[in-house]
Amino acid sequence: MKLLRVGPVGQERPAVMDAGGSLYDIGEPEIDGAFLASGGVARVRAALERGDLPVIDAEGLRVGPPIARPGKIVCIGLNYSDHAAETGATPPAEPVVFMKAPNTVVGPDDGILVPRRSVKTDWEVELAVVIGRTCRYLESREDALAAIAGYAISNDVSEREFQLERGGQWDKGKSCETFNPLGPWLVTADEVADPQDLGMRLWVNGELRQNGNSKNMIFDVAEIVRYLSAFMVLEPGDVINTGTPAGVALGLPGQPYLRAGDVVELEIDGLGRQRQTVGQA
Repeated sequence: MKLLRVGPVGQERPAVMDAGGSLYDIGEPEIDGAFLASGGVARVRAALERGDLPVIDAEGLRVGPPIARPGKIVCIGLNYSDHAAETGATPPAEPVVFMKAPNTVVGPDDGILVPRRSVKTDWEVELAVVIGRTCRYLESREDALAAIAGYAISNDVSEREFQLERGGQWDKGKSCETFNPLGPWLVTADEVADPQDLGMRLWVNGELRQNGNSKNMIFDVAEIVRYLSAFMVLEPGDVINTGTPAGVALGLPGQPYLRAGDVVELEIDGLGRQRQTVGQA
């Protein structure tokens, strides 16, 4: 099942998409942590199967992020062997964890803004994990996978000078406005047979830059969720960005970083597609 939110910024309506691509109003106030924690996915599935949901005319509707303001965004750095190699980094012995401000989240086709005084704004196609239940000290991989509500595409936009050359932690190169396009859908976990076998691609101005697969994660989805639960409480609606494959500007000598007017497109198998036009803050 594919859950999404449609409409103008700040006025999105929660919806569900059926197998034929039709949209239905789900009759819930929001798709957020409270929705996931209270069995919202099961309610919507049952209502859709009964034919109880009104159709939404999708023509011309903007698609917003599928989760309304996550409580937190937890990111895993250097989590693909090919990405670590291209940046000259030693593969980590444990997951590299950093945080991204929740207000970076925008819709999948909303614009990306290059920050003022930025010279190294970069792209990163990532598999996003959305948590569906409270997680503390998970004991097993099975428990970790059972806690996942679903998956989405994330563009973990990054300003490399801010991140790597200005001192301090990575967060300030990751938390600029518009730096986390998310969606178009929250695809429920039951529809993703194997999160470790998903093709991931990203284009800049029509040129393929990233062409990877989630099988190349150093730490897989189950281990990431289990590991994080030992250091923080994960709550329904939290988002985990699980890392990016090779092909970012940072790892491509001579490759220009993003500038106003560029177009970024990205997709992950079964999770849809995004398209952003780059602007200037």
